[in-house]
Amino acid sequence: MSRIGKMPVAIPAGVTVTIAENNEVTVKGPKGTLVRVLPAQMTIKEEDGHIVVTRPNDLKQMKSLHGLTRTLINNMVHGVTEGYEKVLEINGVGYRASKQGKKLVLSLGYSHPVEMEDPEGIETVLDGQNKITVKGISKEKVGQYAAEIRDKRRPEPYKGKGIKYADEVIRRKVGKTGKK
Repeated sequence: MSRIGKMPVAIPAGVTVTIAENNEVTVKGPKGTLVRVLPAQMTIKEEDGHIVVTRPNDLKQMKSLHGLTRTLINNMVHGVTEGYEKVLEINGVGYRASKQGKKLVLSLGYSHPVEMEDPEGIETVLDGQNKITVKGISKEKVGQYAAEIRDKRRPEPYKGKGIKYADEVIRRKVGKTGKK
């Protein structure tokens, strides 16, 4: 039995979960609403304040989908109650970020400022000029937008300049040495 798949997902107070046909799960909570169509092979039931996912048979693919389906539902419940956030840091001389309404403007050493529009349901908050916090209720969208921001100038291994996640460790390399 799948260790993750068989664990029930607790539904906290103030959260409503509705399961429609074709396994379309809607989770409503204090922070918003998330809708997702989950694999049709899985059976999703609501039993006394918990969501239980069961699989039809023990084929390898079904085992994989079992854990995935349960985790996706759990992430949706967590998202509408607490939300998700990722923190990015900008390192480098002259590298900075600023906000113009819903636009994030990044100065990253290019000849032009890089402008990024916040996607729907995602909010970016600046802490100073070199800390960006990406917040939202969808774990997938928060992670994707944070990765897109990071891709504008990835951290390099020699001086550590660029945009990195706050919990990321950059492996540093030793530069060239001159001739004697």
